[in-house]
Amino acid sequence: MNQMYKISFLKKIFILSVLLLLFIIISAFSYVNAISTHLSESVFRLHILANSNSVEDQNLKYKVRDRIIDYMNSLTKDCSSKQDVIQVAKQNLTNFENIAKEVITESGYNYNVSVSIDNVSFPTKTYGDISLPAGFYDALQIKIGNSNGQNWWCVMFPPLCFVDISSGIVPEESKQMMKSELSDEEFQIVSKHTPEMNFKFKLIELFTNMANTLTAKK
Repeated sequence: MNQMYKISFLKKIFILSVLLLLFIIISAFSYVNAISTHLSESVFRLHILANSNSVEDQNLKYKVRDRIIDYMNSLTKDCSSKQDVIQVAKQNLTNFENIAKEVITESGYNYNVSVSIDNVSFPTKTYGDISLPAGFYDALQIKIGNSNGQNWWCVMFPPLCFVDISSGIVPEESKQMMKSELSDEEFQIVSKHTPEMNFKFKLIELFTNMANTLTAKK
């Protein structure tokens, strides 16, 4: 009798442990989904794909990048929201394409260029002292030639494309703009490198990478 009671008790403990584990996983997933979704909705990025990984094609990518960023910055300097920046980008897709083609021709190449605004999968990326977790973000995407080379990313809103990576400092104006778009919790996750925030950041990375892997297999 005692043996049966003991087995029954252990079964209950096991079931409760499994239910607790499921609750923790579901809660963590809900938290990650809420944070990553709002981060994605608050950020607009630039994504440039080089024709190949040759030194020449990579250098060409950077030339296109510099010209595009200069032009985009002149257009969006007075924009105060992601929606404003996207609207400006949509209105200038042809201009972006022409600028990229001009740079390519000036450099002695005849690659095709495609320019679009898409929802793109990005890896984890650090801009100065701001880090964005992996995930899907809206982006101005520029594909050069075969677009088989290494990619280049930056954030057009809030404006982090001009961050001096060597100093590791994001301009205070850009930080304040990002802070106004995010909740206190979200801003701390991307900017405060404390053990607690690092853990939450890694949690977002883990679940997002798992979701990306499952999506890629479908």
